[in-house]
Amino acid sequence: MLFTTLYNARAYYPVLAVLFTDLGLKLEQYVLLNVVWAAAIVLFEVPSGALADVIGRKRLLVFSAALMVLEMGLLLLAPKDGGMLLFTLCLLNRFLSGTSEAAASGADEAIAYDSLPPAGRVAAWDEVLATAMRWRAAGFLIAMTSGGLLYDPSWLNAMLPEGPAVPVELAHRLPVALVFLQALACLAVALRFEEKPPAEDHAAGRCRAALHLTLRTAAHAFRTRVIAVVLIGGFLIDAVTRNYATLASEYYRLMGIPGWAFGVIGSLIAVGNWFIPVIATRLNQKFTPVGALVLGGAAAALGLLLLAPAWPWFGLLPAMLLMLLLGYVSFTVSRHLHQVADSAQRATLLSVKGLVFNLAYGLYSLAFSLALAGLGKQAGSAFQKALGWQAGVFVIALLAYIALGARGERKLR
Repeated sequence: MLFTTLYNARAYYPVLAVLFTDLGLKLEQYVLLNVVWAAAIVLFEVPSGALADVIGRKRLLVFSAALMVLEMGLLLLAPKDGGMLLFTLCLLNRFLSGTSEAAASGADEAIAYDSLPPAGRVAAWDEVLATAMRWRAAGFLIAMTSGGLLYDPSWLNAMLPEGPAVPVELAHRLPVALVFLQALACLAVALRFEEKPPAEDHAAGRCRAALHLTLRTAAHAFRTRVIAVVLIGGFLIDAVTRNYATLASEYYRLMGIPGWAFGVIGSLIAVGNWFIPVIATRLNQKFTPVGALVLGGAAAALGLLLLAPAWPWFGLLPAMLLMLLLGYVSFTVSRHLHQVADSAQRATLLSVKGLVFNLAYGLYSLAFSLALAGLGKQAGSAFQKALGWQAGVFVIALLAYIALGARGERKLR
């Protein structure tokens, strides 16, 4: 619980996009950085999951936390308006971040799931997932509020007497500094994990075992309809909603919302995430995984359609809906995969899920970046026009998924 909360609830999230653009990057450059982030996960996701099953989950989690320390240190050192140096450091930051995510993905859930008693493990895991989501929601409540307030010092400077004031350049680094401290704490927690080590083998043998396990698990995932159809529905929703999540602060600026309110909005979303486990559990118990994902897709389509006009303040409602769907989709897909996974391949299968999710996200981010560059040559806001295009594309993709899911619905029951 401590690891997943410290690792995921990061204070710079409510200002993620504007953090990079205020440093001096263009919005298209920032979106391309997210492509690099996703590409790093695609490269290392499945190998890291297989290595977690072969050499131990704790070692991968310690490695992940160490990379988190490095990535935050680079972001602290990145010079404002630093040109190519700034872009290079940000690029390296995103690469390390993606590699860290790949190392942690699957290994954290696998080490927790296998620690549960075999009897009643499925029901117990539902409770663990729900509790972990609530811990993260509480962590996000604190991180989002503090991140938004630290980034915009105008409210604090208005309260201070004339003379001393918090410089904007310093304030823009404070959320990053806070997450750097979280990374150190995360590393300390990871070092204290306990795990029965896997059987020792030579390095070459471990690498061969990891490769074979990766290939077998990936083939099983894509050949098994009950797994493949859930993965497709999951990454369809996740790619679009996660792309928006990384651009949320730019959307708030588009609506004319002041910077100090970004964290408050993030806190409201964190409060909403507190109730997502209950909703997700009930819907997953009532419907098949495909049915639950179709409901999530319909909600995402509605949110994207209402997002495009960027109505001042009212646009926050669809924005918050999209952010809440991230937790709902994660719960639904994770619940199903744990039920069908073999213990020896659990982390690897979860990493396959991370692989396809991040591959879809990376490709979608690249397409969105190209759309921004193309629409930027026209009059008006390229960002707002891109939001309108993505709503229509997603509705078409969702209809295709419903047709696909209907064919395999009986097999999923």
